[in-house]
Amino acid sequence: MFPSQPIPADTASSWELESGLSAPRGSRVVVPRPGMALALRLLLLGAVALPGGHCRLHSRRILDTVVSEPAPGLPWYSRVVYVDDQLTYVYTSGTKRAEPYTLWMAQNEGSEFWDEVTWWGQRFQKWYNASLNTLSQLYNRTEGFHIIQTIYGCDLREDNSIQGFYQDSYDGRDFLTFDKETMTWVAADIGAQITKRRWEAEVNDNQQWKRYVEGNCISWLRSALEYGKETLQRKVCPTARVSDRSSHDGLTTLSCKVSGFYPRDITVTWLKNGESRQQEIYSEGILPNGDGTYQTWVTMEIDPKIKAHYSCHVEHESLLEPLSVSWA
Repeated sequence: MFPSQPIPADTASSWELESGLSAPRGSRVVVPRPGMALALRLLLLGAVALPGGHCRLHSRRILDTVVSEPAPGLPWYSRVVYVDDQLTYVYTSGTKRAEPYTLWMAQNEGSEFWDEVTWWGQRFQKWYNASLNTLSQLYNRTEGFHIIQTIYGCDLREDNSIQGFYQDSYDGRDFLTFDKETMTWVAADIGAQITKRRWEAEVNDNQQWKRYVEGNCISWLRSALEYGKETLQRKVCPTARVSDRSSHDGLTTLSCKVSGFYPRDITVTWLKNGESRQQEIYSEGILPNGDGTYQTWVTMEIDPKIKAHYSCHVEHESLLEPLSVSWA
């Protein structure tokens, strides 16, 4: 489906031979196959209740976006790279240059690094241009606006457990997902089956991808966490405020606003007589607070005629013990 896939820089590939491209001498950045996943929302949004306790998660995310019809402020190709919630650098087809977006990245990486990631951005421009044309023909969508989105990266927890992933999509629909445990590709539709068969036949490439998400990506993430530790590893305690308002049919809506916390992972729920009402609460997720911290609201409808004790229960890694605020 796509052209022959690009693979990590330390391995010669048929794609490099066919395209005439090769990795720069001494390259240490390893880039897996391009392609998407509806994943910007997965990066920026999150559940309020987090299962599995509060073993802190750090992540590196590479997001590629390709459009068939560029517009002002929307280049036809862009790559954004995040560590946790920090945008570390950006490459676009407009600037043709990778640029740092945090001071700690600019201060800790030299010209060799920026030349290298710029080179990879230029290489992927060629890759995605061919992929966009191939996809439009495969799905018979040669007219109109079309988009490829890709997200891949790795996660690191404080207990040193790791996780890596890759997803891509075409026109907002899932296309391929990588299963690193079986080193196979999961196709979302019949069109994706063509690429799945081609990529799974290249066993060495799949092994390189597995090594990338479990090795190189984690190594880079650890470096970035050290570069930006004053921001990425800080802890800021939340504050909570409870309010109420009349709802329909004589019911009352209780609202718990929790704000000013960092990192973003948090558990917020309502308790009724000391028991969690997790299935009855509603939230729109965790949102930026405008000052580098986060905020969230959790609401629940109750019948005020039923006598009970209600409290908002907050768990966050900055707290020595859970925060509890009662509704009078």
